[in-house]
Amino acid sequence: MKVALLMSGGVDSSYSAYLLKTQGYEVLGIYLKLHDKEAKHQMFLRNCEKVSKNLGFEFKVIEAQEEFKKSVYDEFVQSYKRGETPNPCALCNPLMKFGLAMDYALKMGCEKIATGHYARIEEIGGIKRIREAKDKTKDQSYFLYAISQEAINRLIFPLGDMLKEEVKPKAFEVMPWLGSLETYKESQEICFVETDYIDILKKHTQVEEEGIVRNAAGKEVGKHKGYMQYTIGKRKGFSVKGAHEPHFVLGINPEKNEIIVGKKEDLATNRVEAINKSLLQNFNGGEFKVKIRYRSTPSEAKIIIDGDRIIAELKEPVYGVAKGQALVVYQDDKVLGGGVII
Repeated sequence: MKVALLMSGGVDSSYSAYLLKTQGYEVLGIYLKLHDKEAKHQMFLRNCEKVSKNLGFEFKVIEAQEEFKKSVYDEFVQSYKRGETPNPCALCNPLMKFGLAMDYALKMGCEKIATGHYARIEEIGGIKRIREAKDKTKDQSYFLYAISQEAINRLIFPLGDMLKEEVKPKAFEVMPWLGSLETYKESQEICFVETDYIDILKKHTQVEEEGIVRNAAGKEVGKHKGYMQYTIGKRKGFSVKGAHEPHFVLGINPEKNEIIVGKKEDLATNRVEAINKSLLQNFNGGEFKVKIRYRSTPSEAKIIIDGDRIIAELKEPVYGVAKGQALVVYQDDKVLGGGVII
């Protein structure tokens, strides 16, 4: 069987290539050129080419900067302008990796698509679902909530049943020609952000425009440096007159360049709404677990479907819910789908 392996040039996808080859698959390596940082691409491409040459499989590069800019990068910038906190990886996965790249792989005769993601696949009631990885500290199922069922049906995650800490030593043991661990950088959470997202926004818009800080009652209580520099839950970088305890960002008003702040308990909410992106049409709601951000602990919730909206009524309050992030619904450790928080 021919499998397309999406390669990043890192240890995880390199070891995935080794595992697929030893399992007898015919591998086609694919590197997606997404951002415009050519020096970074060249470093990762050298790694990919070394792996494909030594393991003996075909390797292709897809130039997708234009599509990525239009679908992911520009939306990232616009989302911050709207006062949201975007999730570019969750957008990139269905559109680029398991959209554009998968279409290319199918045209090249591949039946399956593999990646170095830490996640697993399991069938429930005849439907294949993405499942959390064995290594809960590295689990990436949250970012995969919006990919199509067609993609899920074709997915292979070679590392899903492994711990991250055991992958690296095994990879360098069986592939000594990889070089040294120092030459392999960890994948960044957002591939096109070098240090801070503000550096990206500065290229496209004015981010340093002083504005008013208000409390939940609407009273002016201080100043801030520009609304795009704040996300829900942030507690630094703004002034609050006479405050004796920490204040947190509760809300963002982009039209007026204002932020609303309050105490930690004011961040709590028992209700989260999202625009449905991937829960199936026959999903009727009920009692499930949800995650409201990547690193959050799953919360018990009653899920209600109202048209194109997912409403999660949480049994315990959650803190710092941000527009633009993903609300992902789980049945035990299986991803059922989710949407974008509004």
